[in-house]
Amino acid sequence: METRTIDLHVHSSESDGTLTPEEVVLAARDAGLGALALTDHDTVQGVPKAVSAAKRCGIELVPGIEFSTEYRLPTAAGRKKEIHIVGLLIDPEHPLLLQKTRELRSCRDARNEEMVAALRREGLSITMDALYQENPGCVVTRANIARFLVEHGQIRSMQEAFQTYIGDGCRCYVSRFLTEPTAAVELIHAAGGLAVLAHPILYRLDMTALQRLVDALKEVGLDGIEAIYSTYSRGEERLIRDLAAKNDLLLSGGSDFHGENKPAIRIGIGKGNLRIPYELLAAMKKKLGR
Repeated sequence: METRTIDLHVHSSESDGTLTPEEVVLAARDAGLGALALTDHDTVQGVPKAVSAAKRCGIELVPGIEFSTEYRLPTAAGRKKEIHIVGLLIDPEHPLLLQKTRELRSCRDARNEEMVAALRREGLSITMDALYQENPGCVVTRANIARFLVEHGQIRSMQEAFQTYIGDGCRCYVSRFLTEPTAAVELIHAAGGLAVLAHPILYRLDMTALQRLVDALKEVGLDGIEAIYSTYSRGEERLIRDLAAKNDLLLSGGSDFHGENKPAIRIGIGKGNLRIPYELLAAMKKKLGR
């Protein structure tokens, strides 16, 4: 009987986590995991590093990515909602995937420059050169900007950074270019992987609206849904499991580990009660014929 546990939603310092890909693998080993997926935001740069470390540690590494996308709600107002799509078992060297991640990084860099300029107008001491120097080769996110401000004594906490300066709607916030969730699903499939709707409870949609989102994604082949997640209650997990069964979707699960950027979340176990069975990954590989 298979008893190994896994984590299919983990971030490293290649996006907005605080551990390097190699350190993430070591943390997974220490947590007794049998497999983990590195799913950094809009980049696969950390995957080769994690693969090498996983081979040395005897852990199965699932190549992954998490796309931030923008979904227009099918209502009269047409309000937009940020939706995350996780790609698992992808080919991290697929040309279309690499082209898209380069485009997204360029857009993110331009956005960061605008936010840094706004922060400087507020009297804070921060430059893009300093950010890049402290985050070499990484995709710099708002979390990196917030941590820089804290570590350099500009503000007291990351929470202050988001609540006062760079959180959605705050005075230094700059909106970003986001692809559509259906396009993310199609890109993941082009790269040979499976597309999973990440943490649906976090979108705060009622069940009718959530079903409409699932319907739209199923039209382009959505494969799974994240039913096991660090912040879900038991009732919320049952709700998403039922939604998966109703829509013939695979189950996925992950901690959404970010290291010290989410200190309450630990790899593999979330807030302490997370358990993701290996059978979920086995079902995914079976669907892909692997």
